[in-house]
Amino acid sequence: MDYLPIFVGVTAAAVVLQAGILVALYVAVRKSSSRMEELATEVKAKVLPTADTAHSLLIDLRPKIDTIATNVSESTTLVRSQIERLDASVTDVIDRTRLQVIRADELLNRTMDRIEETTEVVHRTVVSPVRHLSGLIQGVTAGVEFLLGGKRRTRDVTVPQDEMFI
Repeated sequence: MDYLPIFVGVTAAAVVLQAGILVALYVAVRKSSSRMEELATEVKAKVLPTADTAHSLLIDLRPKIDTIATNVSESTTLVRSQIERLDASVTDVIDRTRLQVIRADELLNRTMDRIEETTEVVHRTVVSPVRHLSGLIQGVTAGVEFLLGGKRRTRDVTVPQDEMFI
């Protein structure tokens, strides 16, 4: 039997089938290509003007943004230096205040010490001699009254609370 015509027929059918697939691929690619062209046209019509506008806006704003950045940097530097000066001033005020409080405390302590010393001196030089003199006068008075034979006077002598405690 002769197989050659069968192989030729199968091969011809395969070639026709491949040709059909290629035609279908061509039609699909053509449709996709036309859609891509439509999308590209839309992008060109809508997106590119917006991109151009944004680009020109950025070009216009760039010097202003640079100026703003420079101003912010200078302001930050100025604020930092002012805060450092303020910190130094506050530290100085606190140190001076602390020194004045120490001085006031020392003055108060010295004053209290002098008041205590003055009280002791007054007690030694005035109160104690006056008490001794008063006791001496009372003794002399009692002796004179006894010698004169006079009536003994009874007096209500009050003793300060400090002297009652022995």
